[in-house]
Formats: sequence, structure tokens, C-alpha cells
Amino acid sequence: MDKISVKTENMTRLAEYRKQLYKKPILKHLFFELTMNCNEHCKHCGSVCGDGYIPDLLTTRDYFDILDQIKRDFGTEGFMLCITGGEPLLRKDFFEIMGYAYHLGFIWGMTSNGTLITKEVAHKLKVAGMKTISISIDGLEATHDEFRRTKGGYKRAMEGLQNLIDEDGFNHIQVTTVVTHESITELDRLFDIFDKIDIDSWRVINLEPMGRAKEYPELLLTPDDYRYLFSYIKAKREAGYPLAYGCSHFLGEELEYELRDWYFICNAGIYTASIMANGDIAACLDIERRPELIQGNIKKNTFKEVWENGFKQYRDPTFRKRGICADCNKWEFCAGDSFHTWDLDKNEPILCMKDILGF
Repeated sequence: MDKISVKTENMTRLAEYRKQLYKKPILKHLFFELTMNCNEHCKHCGSVCGDGYIPDLLTTRDYFDILDQIKRDFGTEGFMLCITGGEPLLRKDFFEIMGYAYHLGFIWGMTSNGTLITKEVAHKLKVAGMKTISISIDGLEATHDEFRRTKGGYKRAMEGLQNLIDEDGFNHIQVTTVVTHESITELDRLFDIFDKIDIDSWRVINLEPMGRAKEYPELLLTPDDYRYLFSYIKAKREAGYPLAYGCSHFLGEELEYELRDWYFICNAGIYTASIMANGDIAACLDIERRPELIQGNIKKNTFKEVWENGFKQYRDPTFRKRGICADCNKWEFCAGDSFHTWDLDKNEPILCMKDILGF
């Protein structure tokens, strides 16, 4: 059997398994958005984080209660707490919350811009039980600082990354790079930098048309950019380097499983859920924040009841089978692609790789 046939067979099995997940979802990743505050103001931020007052912010006691509740109802094995923001380390009670999570037996990892990770912070992260971390580096120094609108951000992020490496004792240290039309020419030079330091993987993703990125359409990748990006990642992976494309987007039979270690499936509401900084319960934090997509609030509902009875939009196989997706011959594998790039007003995908890649 040729390679394409094998992949098609595997994706067919995954499509059948997804039908089971719609009926009986499995929690694998629970995101805690500890804060919407951030010391950077990135052009791509899907959550539009920055400096500002957040009403009804969950307290330290709230998080202790949430963690107790989740341990009672789900245990601590089989899924991971994914800590994000904003910049999570801006919370003054960060180590108090995460130390408590570690004490209860939770496995947790974090995404961070890295700028606040001194040697002392790196050590405290290890003591608090952090297992994985992804640090954002979005280009060479000038590009990174301009994209994140933070003077000196690149230098501090790289220092934070090295502090984590020097501390040792973490299961996985990753760099995530958001590629734009302007920064795509820097991939080779970034590779040379990351190849010389002891990171475990490099996650490369495209700028998505969401959040603040909608204000910068000139930064979105062109079809030629996408084709170059995918061929670049594929070549590096074939050479044995730990590069991977992000979890977004069905890439067609030719490229599926070539750019990452799994076949595409949107995890929102079937593997993944999130608790926002104000207690709202949602699916993936990248999805547009609309009232109809909020499943409940942790101050009023238990997470268990929401997980078991909510997320209807994400578990309805027909919800996005409409418009240009209705008769698509790739629907079985794609199922409407990534939920965070679905236009809920037009009922069609904002971004689809089918025409770009010609599959």
C-alpha cells in the first residue's frame, strides 16, 4: 500500500473515532487563563491582551476551590493543566496557585513570553512542578520586538529561555514562532540560533486572521508563503530536526502527518476546554469570545456539569457542515477545519488550505 493510501486509511479511522468523541468527549487539556494582563502588546494576540482592568478576576481562593473540584471529579491523571494568559507570571499569586496544583498531583505546563523568567523564577518553576513550557520567539531581534511592540523583548525572552535550559529538570522546553509575511524570510537564521541551544522542539505556526491580527492584514501569509513554510518544515523534519507545524488546519493527504506527529483534528470541546480569567468556561482560548460560545461560569457551575452537558456546538457533527463546507469532498477528514478560524456570522471558514495547497 502506498503512503497516501496508508494515510487516507488512518484518517478515515480518525474520522470514525471523532464521531465517538462527539458522544463521549475525553478531557486531555484544561487551560487556565490566569490573567488577561500582559507586559507585551503583540500584533497577533487572539485574546487582545495587554494592560487593563479585568472585572471579576478569579481569586487565589477561587483557583484553590477549582483545583479541589477538578481533582474530586476528574482525578489528576490523563490530562494536563495548560497555563496561559496574557502573561501568567504577572499574577502575584502565580506560584501559590501552581504550587497548590502540584501539591494536589496535577501535571502542568505553561506558555510564556519568557521576559520575566530570571534564574530565580526558572528555579521556582521547577520547584512548583512545571513539566513543559513554550517560549515565544517571533523573529530575529528587531522583528520580534516590533511584532510584540516591546523594546528589548527578544533579549529578555532569549535570556529567559536560557535560564530554563540552565535550570534543567523540565520534561520539554519548546520555542513557538508565529510566522508572518514579513518574518518568513528569517526562518533559516532562526533555525541556526535554535539549533545551537538545548531546546526540545520548535513549533512553527502561521499568523491567524483573528484578534489583533485583523488590524494587520499585510502580515498574513500569502499562498506562496504557506507553500514555502510547509515545504520548509517538511524538509527539516525529514532531516531529523524536531520542528512541527501547530495544531491548526487540515493540510490534505499529501502533507498530513508530514508536518506534525499527528493527523488533524480540532480539539475544541472534545479534548480541550478552558477557564477564562473571569471564570467563564469555553473551549479553545483562540476561538472568538462570543456570548453564545460561553458554556457557563466556574463561579456558578461545576466544571464537571459543563463538560458533560455543554459544548453542544463543538460536538454536533452538522454544526459547520454548511456553505462551502457542505459538499466538500474533504469533510470527512476536515469537519470544518479549526474552530478558531470559523466565521460564525457567515458560517464558513475564514481560512481553508484546500485552495492554497490544491488538494
